[in-house]
Amino acid sequence: MRGSVPGLVSPHPIGQQLPAMYLEDDFAQRFTAGLDEVLAPILLTLDCLDAYFDLELAPADFLDWLAGWVAAPVDGDRPPDVRRDLVRHAVEVHRWRGTARGVELALRVATGAEVEVTDSGGVTCSATPTDRPPPDETPQVRVRIHGDVDEALVRQVLASGVPAHVQVTLETQT
Repeated sequence: MRGSVPGLVSPHPIGQQLPAMYLEDDFAQRFTAGLDEVLAPILLTLDCLDAYFDLELAPADFLDWLAGWVAAPVDGDRPPDVRRDLVRHAVEVHRWRGTARGVELALRVATGAEVEVTDSGGVTCSATPTDRPPPDETPQVRVRIHGDVDEALVRQVLASGVPAHVQVTLETQT
């Protein structure tokens, strides 16, 4: 994360803006030089703050912070372009979460592979609440991934995107 950068020069040194009686005061100049070193990263960041929120320009560590804002599952080990894509599509992934479209989108964004998702479909409703799903059919989702992908990552995405009561069949094709 952002922090102190030793030796970074402030664009607006505090010591030079003090009244004339403090310009020759050694203690005042050393004290404000210490403040300049702490404030320089902030002042330089504010100068280009809009670039930090542009996903194409944001630094990698700030990108992870942005991912936390949109609850994107960003892992610092992934390349920055993959992490940028995860943040870019996070809202849409959350919007479709729990649906076949949402599972497909989440897997495509997380792995970059071509994904096919088919579900058993169907909806049931009842005038009275029940404590278990109807006995006639167990909901199922079949996921077919084309390409070489990390299976642990795929299972992690499936665990977060598929409802708990739905059975998942995973097929990978290289």
